[in-house]
Amino acid sequence: MRLADVLRRATDHLDKTSETGRLDAELLLAHSLGRQRIELYTDFDRPLNDAELDGYRALVARRARREPVAYILGEWGFRRLTLRVDRRALIPRPETEIVVERCLAHLRGLDAPRVLDVGTGTGAIALAIADEHPGARVSAVDVSAEALELARENKALTGLDVEFLEHDVRTGLPGGPYELVVSNPPYVEPGDLEALMPDVRDYEPHVALVGSGATEAVARAAAAALEPGGLLVLEVGDGQAAATAALLAELGYGSVLTTPDLTGRERVVEGRHGER
Repeated sequence: MRLADVLRRATDHLDKTSETGRLDAELLLAHSLGRQRIELYTDFDRPLNDAELDGYRALVARRARREPVAYILGEWGFRRLTLRVDRRALIPRPETEIVVERCLAHLRGLDAPRVLDVGTGTGAIALAIADEHPGARVSAVDVSAEALELARENKALTGLDVEFLEHDVRTGLPGGPYELVVSNPPYVEPGDLEALMPDVRDYEPHVALVGSGATEAVARAAAAALEPGGLLVLEVGDGQAAATAALLAELGYGSVLTTPDLTGRERVVEGRHGER
């Protein structure tokens, strides 16, 4: 069967369960064949042998069961990095790249800022900051030993200098003072879990998804760990920005600002400690 026909059939199949059926089919086929995605279109008439067909069908079957493409591939792009991903941590998302942009904007001009990433997961935020601000002294914490194992694998993969520590934010934050604390905390309320897409609900770790009060816990702990005028940057769920901004003001943060993601949803909330 020709590559073009295989790709068309896989797309038709995945369109039944995915809004990105064509993209999913292309990514999985390129991965299965060990090719770049663009190379598929220079080889449309090439026949696939039985082993290639069997391997690809197995990947498509996993995606049809709603397993995220990133977990099937075992890696995912985040800003300038390609990171290892699996069910030990959340998949890095485009909206989190906006969080990194806000951090880098505030760190610009600082030679060796001290930065702490709370709830690091794959290590995406911490590693991206270390990559794009080489002078930054970056540490990262997570309550999950499994997530930290994955983050350390990504540290080895990228060769970036980040310190990863197991720590529960409910006991405060280690070290400091910091010029910047950043976090993408669990922000799905327990009652909202069942409403999530199966790709997320059934595969990504609930400890990183669901966390009533987690955002407030990070904000309170950061207030004790930031230097005067230090910045807290938070990713929040859709519709949570206004309440989070009010919380930061109540806790004594000043210059509170919200930033939208690429879809226009207010996704990032930031404030300066001790600055009215």
